[in-house]
Amino acid sequence: MKLVLIDMLLEICTNSFQSAKNAQDAGAHRIELCQELSVGGITPSYGLIKQVIENLKIPVFVLIRPRSGNFIYSDDEFKIMTRDIELCKKLGCHGIVSGVLNSIQTIDIERTKVLIELSKPLSFTFHRAFDEVANPEDALRQLIDLDVTRVLTSGQQSTAIKGLELLNQLKQLANGRITILPGSGINAKNANCFKVAGFTEIHASASSVIQQENSLFSKPQTVSNVQKIKAILDAI
Repeated sequence: MKLVLIDMLLEICTNSFQSAKNAQDAGAHRIELCQELSVGGITPSYGLIKQVIENLKIPVFVLIRPRSGNFIYSDDEFKIMTRDIELCKKLGCHGIVSGVLNSIQTIDIERTKVLIELSKPLSFTFHRAFDEVANPEDALRQLIDLDVTRVLTSGQQSTAIKGLELLNQLKQLANGRITILPGSGINAKNANCFKVAGFTEIHASASSVIQQENSLFSKPQTVSNVQKIKAILDAI
């Protein structure tokens, strides 16, 4: 049987205005905007969202995650999430990236449903909290029932290439009802593997460490790299 390759969309995870601009300049199709990638990403500031929306043309999905750590939130934290979504809609964002789990590592259906309904008509991506669920097949069925647009996942492995077997199983189970968005460790060397496997979107940071002078409070900072993004686009 002849394998037919399909077009693929590249989403870049960006943690600053410069990263977002670099993603646009390199030709990426969409960005996920967040801050503090060193802890897995948290909700970006109002100022950053506004700056990106007003000055760039690339579609912007915003991560709604009030803190680092687990994905089990208090009532106060959940209220912050709902208000951040309302703010993102007013600012003109194109999509929301979020999700909530229960203490037993299952999807908190009621709270996730609230976030989805509040996000409408924007696209809703269930983020990598999915990689912590105990039963990914059941979780995917629940997300399909909730009318989630896509799920960002590494196939419950440290990198998406290591999780490719589960990713393929999830794509088959999804059967076009939800988009499986592979992410984590995707680069120019392995990006085409996901295209050949039939995925229509991939997620990458394609970043480089910024060299900084040493200081008491300095931590490694990263920025999306134009050349790395272009190399991924060339690969797909």
